Amino acid sequence: MRFITATVLGLVTSSLAAATNLTTPSRLALPADFKPPQVFKNTNLVRNTNLEKGYVRETINVVVENVDKQPQSDYYIPFPDEVFERVGGFEVRDKKAADKGRFVVDTTEAVSVGGQQYFIAHFPEPLAPKSQITLGISYAVLNSLSPRPAFIQQNDKQYLTYTFSAYTPSAYQTITQKTKVKFPSTNVPEYTTTSDLKSGADPERKGATYTYGPYDTAKVSPGTEYPITVRYEFTNPVVTVNLLERDLEVSHWGGNLATEDRYWLRNNGSELSSQFSRVDWTFSSYQRAPTSAVREITYPLKPGSVDPYFIDDIGNVSTSRYRPGNGKSNGLLELKPRYPIFGGWNYSFKVGWNNDLSAFLRQAAGQDSWVLKVPFIQGPKSDEGVQYERVVVRVILPEGAHNVRFQTVEGIASNGLPGANQIHARLSSLKTYMDTLGRTTLTLEVDSITDEARDAQLIVTYDHSFMDALRKPLTFFGGLLSVFVAVWFIGNIDVSIKKR
Repeated sequence: MRFITATVLGLVTSSLAAATNLTTPSRLALPADFKPPQVFKNTNLVRNTNLEKGYVRETINVVVENVDKQPQSDYYIPFPDEVFERVGGFEVRDKKAADKGRFVVDTTEAVSVGGQQYFIAHFPEPLAPKSQITLGISYAVLNSLSPRPAFIQQNDKQYLTYTFSAYTPSAYQTITQKTKVKFPSTNVPEYTTTSDLKSGADPERKGATYTYGPYDTAKVSPGTEYPITVRYEFTNPVVTVNLLERDLEVSHWGGNLATEDRYWLRNNGSELSSQFSRVDWTFSSYQRAPTSAVREITYPLKPGSVDPYFIDDIGNVSTSRYRPGNGKSNGLLELKPRYPIFGGWNYSFKVGWNNDLSAFLRQAAGQDSWVLKVPFIQGPKSDEGVQYERVVVRVILPEGAHNVRFQTVEGIASNGLPGANQIHARLSSLKTYMDTLGRTTLTLEVDSITDEARDAQLIVTYDHSFMDALRKPLTFFGGLLSVFVAVWFIGNIDVSIKKR
């Protein structure tokens, strides 16, 4: 669990605080010739690369030993600068005590020599000399899969390629290591084989899992690469959301939570080599044949969600169906775009719905404090996964809300969100109908996340007194009273023409 408090710069009134500052994640500047101090060594490293979705999911389990004479607590994880910006949901945990939460992680600017950027994991307690700790490092790499061939016929199978190093990039000496690659199917027509890294077949194949190694790399310098390329069947769309704008509007008077998600979506799969055929598409859809196009979008909604809508750039889209949830089961909003979204095609749309606010809001111990718990993102749920390049979440609170704080709570597993110091956060004011000061709006901005973040919860705590709640009805009453007084005053003006 992570907690961030937005800084309030000034008071607009005694009951409304508005922050105008933007909390920007900072990166540590390193010397041009910086190299991480060799205070650790990796005694054993196992990397699991999962290619079952439209993005790469990496999980690294590594036994780290302190080889220095002093306790150490900063562990460097390097990435090439062209990959660094596409790394999402990076986290480090103690593998043997994962329930204690993730470690604090900082990021650095690129260094001139080698073009490396680093994530710096800070151990909760310094690791004593000759002691060991088993780290669990997990992250996703977005936009790292390339279709080959880049152009295919409408009903052809799609193949993706992925290139990585047989030696896991590390800033420290690694004694032994291996990499397990999990494919979505056993159809892997091309993959790199090695002949000089180990004795025997490399990789070893077992079903849809290919294992490179184990390798004895005690004499291999840190940073050494051995390129591996794999090509495999992936007859599913590579769904990428360029931008998701998510609005959650809280209404105390209406007892309603209104949600609207706006998507700018793209399919990064193979493009069509000829014109699209509606006849062929209808025939293949009738047979439910596998396709690399987005045929429909399945959108789970919380129980009690009502009034869903589906609108694109043209207007309301009627090709959708909503199945309300029963009891504790989620509802299901099935969306069918106006056209199938093939590789290289874009589609922008928005969906929205309402919920009873009491299911998400409760009053804290203090009479004026409220706690709102909502999903950070909901989004489509599919086997091929969804990668988000940028997400902007706005929580629009009632007018007069102040002392706003928020935190993100992880799901059962990794929530796919970056650390607290990697989330942009700011407070602003949004004026709507009959507002005097505007509604307090908390805006969170996150880059490079995946649909794993659907399990994360956003908790927003704020103060909102009874007098704050009366502001709008008093304003409305005062406006009506002013109109009546004005009408009465004008009606009593004598405008008749009289004899002098």
